Amino acid sequence: MSDEGRPLVAVLDYGSGNVRSVVRAVERAGARVELTADRSVTERADGLLVPGVGAFAACMHGLRGADGVGLIERRLIANRPVLGICVGMQILFGEGIEHGVRTEGCGEWPGTVERLQAPVVPHMGWNTVAPPQDSTMFAGIEEEHFYFVHSYGVRRWELGNPTGVVGPVPADAQVDTPLRRPLVTWTEHGGDHVVAAVEHGPLWATQFHPEKSGDAGRRLLENWIATL
Repeated sequence: MSDEGRPLVAVLDYGSGNVRSVVRAVERAGARVELTADRSVTERADGLLVPGVGAFAACMHGLRGADGVGLIERRLIANRPVLGICVGMQILFGEGIEHGVRTEGCGEWPGTVERLQAPVVPHMGWNTVAPPQDSTMFAGIEEEHFYFVHSYGVRRWELGNPTGVVGPVPADAQVDTPLRRPLVTWTEHGGDHVVAAVEHGPLWATQFHPEKSGDAGRRLLENWIATL
C-alpha cells in the first residue's frame, strides 16, 4: 500500500525513553509514523500514540512540558483517536502514587495507579487477559498472551457502567451512555487483578506492550489502525 493510502500515526516524543520499537511496530501494522512533539503534526495525525516507560511522575513531567495533557484533551474533545501504552496508559488516570508521593495524572478516567499487591513484583512476562465480548481491540486475539513489564497498575475501576469489570465499582459512580461505555479488560498476577486495557470511545490504552507481544500485539495495533 502506498503512503497515501495509510493513516498517519504520531508517536508523541516527550522524553519517555526509547520508543523506536513502538515506531517500528506501528509501521509493521500498516501505518505511516512520525515520532514527534510538533503540535501541528500531533494534531493533524489520524491517530496519536502516547508511549510511557519508567516512573509515573517523570512521565507526567515530560508530558506537561510537551503540552501533552492539552493535546490529548483536544483530540478527545474532537473525537480523534488516542492510544496509550504502559505508563502511557497509567498517566490517563487521575493520579499515581509512588513511594508515598502522589502525582496528578491527566484525569481522563478517575482512579489511582498504585503498587501491585502480588507476591512477585514486578509483573514481568507473558500473561493472558480477559476482554469483554464486544471488544474491538481484542477482536481475533481474545485468547492470546501479551507481554507485561510493570510494578504499578490500576487495581480498582472507578468509572461507572463499564463492561468486563472485575474490580469494585462504587454505587454512586458516574453512569456512562451505552455508546460511550468503557470496555475494561483485566489480567491477574499473583492473585491481584489489574486493568490490562481500556477502550472508551476514541481513547484506547494498554498496560502491556503490544510492540513486544509478537503476532498478537501486531494484530491489536492493526485493530486500532483500522479505526483511524
